[in-house]
Amino acid sequence: MKHPLVSQILSNPAAASGLDLAGWDKLVRQARHAGLLARLGLMLEEAGLRQAIPPQARWHFDAERVLADRQVIAVRWEVGQIRQALAELGAPIVLLKGAAYVMSGQPAARGRLFGDIDLLVPRDKIAQAESALMLAGWHAHAHDAYDERYYREWMHEIPPMTHVRRGSVIDLHHAILPPTARLHPETAKLVAAALPLDGMPGLFVLQPTDLVLHSACHLFHDGELPHGLRDLSDLDLQLRHWGKDRDFWPGLARRAAELELTRPLFYALRYARHFFGTPIPDALASLDAPEYLPLMDALFKRALAPEHPSCEDAASRPARLAAYIRAHWLRMPPLMLAWHLLHKAFISGHAPSA
Repeated sequence: MKHPLVSQILSNPAAASGLDLAGWDKLVRQARHAGLLARLGLMLEEAGLRQAIPPQARWHFDAERVLADRQVIAVRWEVGQIRQALAELGAPIVLLKGAAYVMSGQPAARGRLFGDIDLLVPRDKIAQAESALMLAGWHAHAHDAYDERYYREWMHEIPPMTHVRRGSVIDLHHAILPPTARLHPETAKLVAAALPLDGMPGLFVLQPTDLVLHSACHLFHDGELPHGLRDLSDLDLQLRHWGKDRDFWPGLARRAAELELTRPLFYALRYARHFFGTPIPDALASLDAPEYLPLMDALFKRALAPEHPSCEDAASRPARLAAYIRAHWLRMPPLMLAWHLLHKAFISGHAPSA
């Protein structure tokens, strides 16, 4: 599989100056499918290449940049509303993923688009947190009775909560993996090491090593990867930022072992290096590598690429299906998985959003 053009340009923005109009057209289309158009535009500007972008392509970058800037403003405001709603929770409220990047000013916030706001609270506070958010206008909606049970009994989060007026969506978690999963990172350890947000009492973000590990865990245990390359780009930016500190890398390896996340970390490091040339110490590059690595390479080098014809071959669709099944295999015991997939395929008629 050839590297997608969008990952090549993100890794080396200067190469964009050699593109013709057909190349810019392909780049814009791939970046849009991957959710990376705003980030790519920012990186081209930072490299002093704005004038190299043809007018036919430039307006696409500008429009996506406006959308990304508006979403950042919206996320900051929504987080403030969430903080008010959960002021009496009596437990840390940990922001995850995109909201954490924005609120703590991390590099991965650059050009980041958002679908929802992810929160982590201790499991014994989930009911209280849900009630408080309901009073503030957010309400959980499952597709059907099966989905309601699926979330409440088996998953690491409740059904997504949507605000009745604003339409903003919250994913409220009590863990980063389902209790039925094969890996069991302890939520208490993540929360205990979380860092408070300046000026926002009660709100926290994961410490740097845990942010990377959660990103890796989410990416390689989620069966749906329409924005897999965007999430991998988040990891690339995080690793480049914190990896400047030599002590970060051994600490990352130790923390991965402590939280039982060495395998998803291996995949994160391997494919960040593959797609973006992320500088990874050789000592970590082979950490917990599986014996069936050629098979995983064939799968993830396709499943993580943008879902655009220029990035696909005959094996791309089977690879995405295999990634979907693999993720659920890691999250459920066999009998539960078989029933779940049958229900989604023949009864409810839709893939799970969890």
